[in-house]
Amino acid sequence: MGGRSGLDRFLLSGGSGVRVPLGVPYDGLVSRPGCVPSPASLMPLFREICAEDDVDLQPTEIESLCMNCYKNGSTRLLLTKIPFFKEIIISSFTCPHCNWSNTEVQSAGRIQEQGVTYTLKVRSKQDLNREVVKADCATTTIPELDFEIPAYTQKGSLSTVEGLIDRAVAGLEQDQPVRQVGTALAAKIDEFMQKLKKLKDVENEFTLVINDPSGNSFVENPFAPQKDEVLTVTQYKRTAEQDAQLGLKENETKEEEEETPGNDIETLRNEVLVFNTNCPECNAPASTNMKLVQIPHFKEVIIMATNCDNCGHRTNEVKSGGATEELGTRITLRVTDPSDMSRDLLKSETCSVLIPELEFELGMAALGGKFTTLEGLLKDIKELIVSKNPFTCGDSSTPERAEKLEIFGKKIDKIIAGEMEAHIILNDPAGNSYLQNVYAPDPDPEMKIEKYKRTFEQNDDLGLNDMKIEGYREDISDS
Repeated sequence: MGGRSGLDRFLLSGGSGVRVPLGVPYDGLVSRPGCVPSPASLMPLFREICAEDDVDLQPTEIESLCMNCYKNGSTRLLLTKIPFFKEIIISSFTCPHCNWSNTEVQSAGRIQEQGVTYTLKVRSKQDLNREVVKADCATTTIPELDFEIPAYTQKGSLSTVEGLIDRAVAGLEQDQPVRQVGTALAAKIDEFMQKLKKLKDVENEFTLVINDPSGNSFVENPFAPQKDEVLTVTQYKRTAEQDAQLGLKENETKEEEEETPGNDIETLRNEVLVFNTNCPECNAPASTNMKLVQIPHFKEVIIMATNCDNCGHRTNEVKSGGATEELGTRITLRVTDPSDMSRDLLKSETCSVLIPELEFELGMAALGGKFTTLEGLLKDIKELIVSKNPFTCGDSSTPERAEKLEIFGKKIDKIIAGEMEAHIILNDPAGNSYLQNVYAPDPDPEMKIEKYKRTFEQNDDLGLNDMKIEGYREDISDS
């Protein structure tokens, strides 16, 4: 795409926390008349997208080389924040000489801790209108046609399912005039393109799979906050090869860092460990506190909290201090009184949350690990579904969807206020989640704790099927 060198320089100018003021030329940056430099220089580089016409949200133009006619065109850049996707860069190149154009979406945020796979069963034409954010490192496949778009063969895009199909057809059509010379390859490709185009009629169900090791792709759930029956989201741990493709380096001293000076467990319980890190929002230097905590009538957990003095961002995360339990745990609480909101709650990263009265299910990795109260969990769910949902604002919003989410938020408020009875179900296959029993050590009449044997799929999600726990000492001695 034209203007890549100018784009890189533009990002480098902002990556250190310095915004190049509008009106000041910088290696091809085109100033816009009428813009005042000083206030713009104080604005954050990435701002949340909104419907209001704000001059600070207008795209920035960069003069750049057209790769079609090799004359100068212009690249328009919009740096913005979208919830769930962190920062993104929307760029559009146009050439006034040959009318060639190109659009691209790039992720400017950090790579997520886990990769993600979206599996969508397309059953109707409405499914073709689902919005899709596809990163350039994502692989797109349609198993029914044995069709695959490998990673890094297309630029990142913000489109729909139908748009992905049209883009694939356009890519195959691009070199067809050259293929027409002689061989039967062109006829086979023409036949395959007709199969791709026929998918848009949805005469038969087909599957769209997007596998993104960076975790920055997304497929819309139009039924949010309810569970989508045709969309499956799976998060997974990247392989060493995928880390290498993303430019991530393995920490060679990981084993050394895991060895804490002094093995006295009592010392760890009474000490708060502090280590330097970077803020996940502004990337400024910050500090992370870590402490080993014993939860009464449960087990030990590790609480990690990061505070950023630069932007004020705060995060907290909970890791289980013990091993995966032999049995999974399902905790069901019947909320009957506002005092239930003060119950302490530990939700591990493998725990899913269900509220049957709202037909709501939260996946195991959606909010990560948390040590909070029941009220805090419900507020986090409301914020995630209602406030931070990217499809409730701008062009993606519809009155029906906004009304549905508003009703959902009001029901959450009623549960918190004790005006609506509901059941909160914590389902943790790893058995590392906890909900306070206020009647301890006596049984809680409103809470039910069930232990169950994990399925093969749950063991596979936890990585237990690949673990060898028998006979490994003999293997070591033989080697």
